[in-house]
Amino acid sequence: MEIKIGTLLQLEPTYTERVEKFRCKVVEQKDNILYIDYPINIATKKTAFLIDGSEFRATFRTEDKQSFAFNTEVIGRKAGNIPMIMLHCPKAEEFIKIQRREYVRVETSVDVAIQFKDYKYQLVTTDISAGGLAVMLKGEVAFKDDDEVKLTIVLPYANGDVKYVITEATIVRIFEKDDKTIATIRLIDTDDVDQQHIVRFCFERQLVNRRKELNPFDL
Repeated sequence: MEIKIGTLLQLEPTYTERVEKFRCKVVEQKDNILYIDYPINIATKKTAFLIDGSEFRATFRTEDKQSFAFNTEVIGRKAGNIPMIMLHCPKAEEFIKIQRREYVRVETSVDVAIQFKDYKYQLVTTDISAGGLAVMLKGEVAFKDDDEVKLTIVLPYANGDVKYVITEATIVRIFEKDDKTIATIRLIDTDDVDQQHIVRFCFERQLVNRRKELNPFDL
């Protein structure tokens, strides 16, 4: 996918405990390489020096106000009138269109433990976002609509890392669907770092789902 010269990119490090955001501008593009100016840390307003091999989630907006995201990696530097950093630019099908909703919900199964008073349940999600999730219940449960619970969410990343997000939550609704009992849950007071872990996990799963749609016969 071609990104126009002058497009602003926002970079967020992946696979790190730090929550940082950097802003930079696309100076040039050749094939699968993006050349950007040295990025600025949005919080500190200072120039950032990115290390080769660093991985980021990049987001940008097109002229028609559509937002896209993609995974990228620092692959080198280029000297010139403007010192530039080289980023890997993936194929067009690996760009994800960002929905305008606050959080993108992804259909995927991850393990989640729910604690309510002295009761503990080991369940599996049907979908997840940075704002909440839905789980399939197995039998009777002690909690009901509007009850507050504690969650431990297991997030397995594509690179083999596993993050455990522990957060407070509220049961929104318990209902029947296709002969299954589903509970929708809203996350509350989630730590910023943990929320970023969920956002990155959802982005990865979106990318996996996109690849499956484009290549349904790949194993």
